[in-house]
Amino acid sequence: MDFRHTRKGRTALRAAAITAGLLLMVTGCGGGGDGTSDKGASSPSTPAKRSSDGGKAQSQTPGADAVLAEVKGENGLTLTVTSAKRDQGGFVTVEGTVTNNTDDVWIAANWRGDERELSKNGASIAGASLIDQKGKKKYLILRDTSGRCLCTQFTGGVSQGATAQWFAQFPAPPADTTAVDFQVGSMPPASIEISEG
Repeated sequence: MDFRHTRKGRTALRAAAITAGLLLMVTGCGGGGDGTSDKGASSPSTPAKRSSDGGKAQSQTPGADAVLAEVKGENGLTLTVTSAKRDQGGFVTVEGTVTNNTDDVWIAANWRGDERELSKNGASIAGASLIDQKGKKKYLILRDTSGRCLCTQFTGGVSQGATAQWFAQFPAPPADTTAVDFQVGSMPPASIEISEG
């Protein structure tokens, strides 16, 4: 009889320990809900999570972000830059929106760039660049080990009248360079200020 009670006690104790361990694991893995982040753990591919739908996310109104620059061109396209942040990893992430005011679906074919390697990115913003007028340098978009750009792909295009969000990552200019021009396709250059992330 004592043996059965001891065995039941050990089983209950073991179950309690497993439950406590699972609770600690779930609590540790679920962090980030308070809006804080570990900036030291950022990597060039982090923003890719924001575009997990391949750029399909479209809405009729752009986000409420501050506008750094806005340029119009290419038969009614409007390119807006809402953020340009320098990250600790040695890169700059530029984000914004593109609004299709043309008469048809916009495919972004001439935004992917002329390099043969970039053709695997399909309709994307892979041909974008940052131009440092002061340092007389041009920074091309970063790529992963497969040659794919660290940028938004506009899979399926952008519908007429719709707005799509985009991001693009570049090597960071020197720390004292804060003003650059963002250029893509035949859109006019957008002069932007780089902020510290």
